[in-house]
Amino acid sequence: MLPTDRRYSKEHEWIRPESGEGVIGLTRFAVDELGDIVYVELPAVGSTVSQFASFGVVESVKAVSDLFAPASGEVVAVNEALRTSPELMNTDPHDAGWLCRIRLTAPAELDALLDAAAYGELTGVE
Repeated sequence: MLPTDRRYSKEHEWIRPESGEGVIGLTRFAVDELGDIVYVELPAVGSTVSQFASFGVVESVKAVSDLFAPASGEVVAVNEALRTSPELMNTDPHDAGWLCRIRLTAPAELDALLDAAAYGELTGVE
């Protein structure tokens, strides 16, 4: 079941808003499509990301794919555990497998994203 406390992009990233910040991750749907994830390139803390622009890379046994920011902001934290254990994205993409946390610079951008029901319709996932 899709978590309802976040917004989703059509590129299959999620963001969970938290007090002016947002935690970003890759959806279960995307992880399942990619297969076993073996490497994740994360943005540097202090860098900025722009909505729908690439901010990192995920590599699986099947493909290398860009990660796209669901909202704009300054990176305030990255999930360091993914550097040595990228498989966390396979086992728990909606919690332990989060990618980064940003300080939102344009919170209204979240309105352009899908809620869980709309993302479920897009992907066929409930």
